[in-house]
Amino acid sequence: MLELVKVRVDYGQTQALKGIHLAAKEGSIVALVGPNAAGKTTTLKAITALKPITSGEIYLRGKRIDRLDTSEVIRQGIALCPEGRRVFPELTVLENLRLGAYLRRNRQEVREDIERVYGYFPVLKEREKQVSGTLSGGEQQMLAIGRALMAKPQYLLLDEPSLGLAPLVVKAIAGIIRQINGAGVSILLVEQNARMALRLAEYAYVLESGEVALEGKAADLLHNDYVRKAYLGG
Repeated sequence: MLELVKVRVDYGQTQALKGIHLAAKEGSIVALVGPNAAGKTTTLKAITALKPITSGEIYLRGKRIDRLDTSEVIRQGIALCPEGRRVFPELTVLENLRLGAYLRRNRQEVREDIERVYGYFPVLKEREKQVSGTLSGGEQQMLAIGRALMAKPQYLLLDEPSLGLAPLVVKAIAGIIRQINGAGVSILLVEQNARMALRLAEYAYVLESGEVALEGKAADLLHNDYVRKAYLGG
């Protein structure tokens, strides 16, 4: 289990997270939904040590990880696919994927996992030698997810994977997220597209102003009056 206990994160005088508790069971898809500046991305940065926590504790399978640096967190089995994709635009698709495996030493396993990523995203195989800055937005998102998978994570953190994408591409990405989870990868999904997130997830948290406003089974929150009015357009 991945667990945050009373985690607080400050940006100067501003409390971005106000002592939140969050848990994601292994094998599950857990969603974090909420408005801009709710603390969703900060939560992912705290887990991956990209932003130091002010107080509280973070555990992975009972081991405290909030005192580790980012490379050590990755070694423990957590990978982040960041908001905005952030592929290396001057590198090819293949070079981007290889960079995702920079902490790994078994070259044969890396090659096998590249082929596994191509299985999820056949278009990346077709674009293998193409410079990634010339890919479409949807293809770049696929590459960003594939690059994160190259770290061979047990927990994959996805930050706004549907952002700026056409509805058909969003639907395709959602299907691939289900496939990845079905292959045994636990997923923590941050999304402003609450409808998509709640349909994918088993459990969900609604963050507002750095606090957990609601939590529960995703199917229940999908039909919650407050969630429907605030995030699902009524």
